[in-house]
Amino acid sequence: MSEKHEVSFLHRVRSTLSDLPPAERQLGEFLCDFPGELASYNANELARLANVSNATVSRFVRSLGFDNYEQARILARKEGRTGSRLFLDHSEATADVNWPSDEVKLISDNLGRTFRRIDPQELREVARGVLAARRVVVIGFRSNFAFAAYLKWQLMQVVEDISLVPGGGETLGEHFAGLGTNDVVLVFGLRRRVAVTERLLASLVGSGAAVALVTDEGAEFRNDVKWHFRCETKSTGPIFNHTTVMALCHLLLSLAIEEAGATGRTRLQTIESLNEVFGEL
Repeated sequence: MSEKHEVSFLHRVRSTLSDLPPAERQLGEFLCDFPGELASYNANELARLANVSNATVSRFVRSLGFDNYEQARILARKEGRTGSRLFLDHSEATADVNWPSDEVKLISDNLGRTFRRIDPQELREVARGVLAARRVVVIGFRSNFAFAAYLKWQLMQVVEDISLVPGGGETLGEHFAGLGTNDVVLVFGLRRRVAVTERLLASLVGSGAAVALVTDEGAEFRNDVKWHFRCETKSTGPIFNHTTVMALCHLLLSLAIEEAGATGRTRLQTIESLNEVFGEL
């Protein structure tokens, strides 16, 4: 394989399109919309779906720098497990979608599959751990930052020492230097996961802190963290559906408020009183 080996599949296709002959460009444009087709089908099936010849498929993968179709397929499969939602979308399925009813049904199915495999007692353990911890740190990179920020904002209702990572101009070392067995770290690691994720988790586990990891269903289950919750993110369209992630956040917050009892209610009342003083209600 050529030096294009380290480049992502979709980047290869997009950067090569303008130089391709018409038939190969047609296949490339098709795969830009539905890259998952290459991961799912053999060369003959892909040729039929894109309405091109088998020879065009062979020439196309060589133009991308692959020795054969199977090499291209392996990379597409790998990116389907770790990357873009586009790799999970398929042309034939898209034509049959009855939107929004199919999407609503899929949301319900996602919720059912997610919470059937989550032990409610584990959620309660996380809530108790958060309340008892010396420090609570919530981590999320890229799109995961939005989930981390939401959960941190909500947990502030009952948790006094809680921080959100990454912050502007801050380093991971500044937050993790003092972590230990009395601390809890909540990590959102849904795809696409940043390259530092594995090293980050290894460092957190090594610190002795209790780690709660939230990922999508494509992540392998981890036994090294204390809690691992996998959320179904399937969708009828080209983007992930994160309804289950928000539901998980809601349940964790509800349990934390319940477990906080009178102390939690006192803090909530104090917050409301101060908001009234500052005119922030």
